[in-house]
Amino acid sequence: MGWRYRAGLMLIAAVVIIWVTSAEVTQGIFVDYKQPFAVTYLGASLMVIYLPIAFIKDCIYNFLNRRSRKGAIDDPCGLGCPLKYIEMELQGSLNRKDSEANLTEHEETNPLVSENGDASRKPEKPVTTKEIATYGFYVAPLWFVTEYLSNAALARTSVASTTVLSSTSGLFTLFIGAFLGQDSLNVAKVVAVFVSMAGVAMTTLGTTWATDETELSNSSNSERTLVGDLFGIMSAMSYGLFTVLLKKFSGEEGERVDVQKLFGYIGLFTLVALWWLIWPLTASGIEPKFTVPHSAKLDEVVIANGFVGSVLSDYFWALSVVWTTPLVATLGMSLTIPIAMVADMLIHGRHYSAVYILGSVQVFVGFVIANISDRFSKKMGCL
Repeated sequence: MGWRYRAGLMLIAAVVIIWVTSAEVTQGIFVDYKQPFAVTYLGASLMVIYLPIAFIKDCIYNFLNRRSRKGAIDDPCGLGCPLKYIEMELQGSLNRKDSEANLTEHEETNPLVSENGDASRKPEKPVTTKEIATYGFYVAPLWFVTEYLSNAALARTSVASTTVLSSTSGLFTLFIGAFLGQDSLNVAKVVAVFVSMAGVAMTTLGTTWATDETELSNSSNSERTLVGDLFGIMSAMSYGLFTVLLKKFSGEEGERVDVQKLFGYIGLFTLVALWWLIWPLTASGIEPKFTVPHSAKLDEVVIANGFVGSVLSDYFWALSVVWTTPLVATLGMSLTIPIAMVADMLIHGRHYSAVYILGSVQVFVGFVIANISDRFSKKMGCL
């Protein structure tokens, strides 16, 4: 387990806390400003700030790299280039030739996998800025749809219900990954699918209620809750597809692409090309008529939530995906289920039926089964 994998796990823990907090804030915003499209558009568009950050970082790196090359040319073999270093280089060259000969001799019988699984893997060629921009423009609509469906679900149901349904994205990630050659399927993972889907059905049938009468009247609207559940599942599907595509494009450890640039271009495309979607959404009745926030305080809350809940957390999430695996990252996101339930209990005084709680547990157990089966299959393959 390298430092990237460990850092990815830490980022997953941070994203879990940020996402639940942001979901609670977003649902609070919808009490006075029920505009899922506006909140989504603002949050996704704000990611454009990553473009200047990425280009400034590139300028600094190129400047330091040029200085390093200039120093090497000015003193190619001075005090900084002792004879022992030259001997080590020559010895390393001979060792590489011997290694290539041994590899050719044994390539039919010895797998190209080292003990840590990545030492013998050939580094993938980084993509150019133009290719990153092109890919960002392709996946920006998918990411916007994922974020909008999640916010639309929050506007129609509880944070806990939205979290449970969104956590089923791990199952879609598994199947889409297998279809695109990014993951594999086995019996244990199929069992995990049925366990988790049964849990989702139980949370949908389970009841929730709040002590606040206003909250009670909102939660008792079954049609509204059903639409929210549907949006949550659709968000999980698009989230799973985006996760697999992100990993496939980024490489095994994210070495092929600058994630900051990618999300910056997603923000730029959203800003200039997706604003018009408010018209068909309003005309179809999915989105209410567009209005601006009524107070400066609400403006500040919406913008701050966009920066923290979208710009920062989405970037952390993307790094966790490319530094670990799509399945591990999605499994980590399922930790939002118990945290969201506790948050709803403490903040809204919401109560949950035994069927709902058992269904939530089953969703999490399904993810655990899928993750354990994946790890065991990898270990068995190395024996």
